Amino acid sequence: MIATGSAGSLDVIRPADPRYEQARHVYSASGAPAAVVRVRDAGEVPDALQFALQNGGPFSVRSGGHGISSIATNVGGTVIDLSRLNHVEVLGGGRVRVGPGARWGRVAHKLYPHGLAISSGDSGDVGVGGLATTGGLGLLGRAQGLTIDHLVAAEIVTADGRRHRVSAEKEPDLFWAIRGAGANFGIATAFEFEAAPIPVVAHASLVFVPSDLAGFLEQWGQTVEQAPHKISAFLYTMGRDFARATVVYAGEDEDAAAALEPFATLPGMSGAQAQMAPYPNVLMTTSAPHTGQQRAHTRSGLAVHLDRETSRRIANAAETVDMLQIRSVGGVINGVPPDATAYAHRHQNFSVVAVSTAPQVALNAAWDPVHQRMDGMYLSFESEHTLASLAEAFPERTLARLRALKSQWDPERVFTQNFDLSEHDAPQPRTANSHLPDK
Repeated sequence: MIATGSAGSLDVIRPADPRYEQARHVYSASGAPAAVVRVRDAGEVPDALQFALQNGGPFSVRSGGHGISSIATNVGGTVIDLSRLNHVEVLGGGRVRVGPGARWGRVAHKLYPHGLAISSGDSGDVGVGGLATTGGLGLLGRAQGLTIDHLVAAEIVTADGRRHRVSAEKEPDLFWAIRGAGANFGIATAFEFEAAPIPVVAHASLVFVPSDLAGFLEQWGQTVEQAPHKISAFLYTMGRDFARATVVYAGEDEDAAAALEPFATLPGMSGAQAQMAPYPNVLMTTSAPHTGQQRAHTRSGLAVHLDRETSRRIANAAETVDMLQIRSVGGVINGVPPDATAYAHRHQNFSVVAVSTAPQVALNAAWDPVHQRMDGMYLSFESEHTLASLAEAFPERTLARLRALKSQWDPERVFTQNFDLSEHDAPQPRTANSHLPDK
């Protein structure tokens, strides 16, 4: 149906709409929103925000792909769906303009004929909007840095309904904040990135059956840290006696084989395949519809090293959880000053994520010993939203700066759905429509 009135004419999907079943869910949760507003262009986003606030209840912002946190849907509220804002445009000189509703697999395929790539996780099904406002720990990360490190400008609708174009030159404080904590400051409607000329990579898929998982993890960590920055490596363990890995060398030069070789000599090697491949082919992409199919909980943290004790605790947790994922960070990521973006964790070398379909209490019990060895957190991999999570995700000085900017840009706490930065002991009441300008 088309909603009319003070919020303008919007495409609103309600429960009686035949499209509702396809629009209500996300990858990691089933939802029952009262309305899904599927915006057709960036100009409708202020109207959609006004519609959501006037109708009350929770509201969620959905970019277009899957996410672990499950916050892109709700029960009884409004979802602002950005999936139609899925343009991918090569502007020239390596500059790329991307809509938040695009998925990273599509971005990679669009850039490949131009000889370009942007590091963007390990799944092509992930939406651009969420990742590009949180960080982006990808398979080219040690070579390129975080996804946000290649962001040069963005367009965003803030809590007052106004549209902004932000960059290092224009509203630099807001540009700083959205690179790591963007969901707290508005709804991004477009991104401009400086892509890198890496269309082809050396890609190795490895399988291990380690007899001593703790020892294997310690050696894995040392191998990753000693590897050249062109190497990024993701490891996935299922139990104590099985692991698979994806290792990517960013480029197709003669040094690729030598850089990959140390990973093939690790203990417990059971199978290996390596090839030169277009970067889009490396991303796991299914394009499956979202039906709330991923029911797992996650806990996450960042580790400086996989030292002996940290590896032992991760190995113990592997007995209980369904999967552990260890992503390499470091490299170029660590060369960026910690105060350059709102994502300030620039000294760690690994992201560790535990995934479990068991009750949250069981996952927490398995994770707690590992948690004690962690040093920071990447929020997109964490399904528990707590005040403690904020303190781990943002160092004290970063969090203080973010909260000051939050009070400036969102004083009525409109955007509280995704790890709310506001001072919780002194919340500002949120009104339904008083803050938005007249149309």
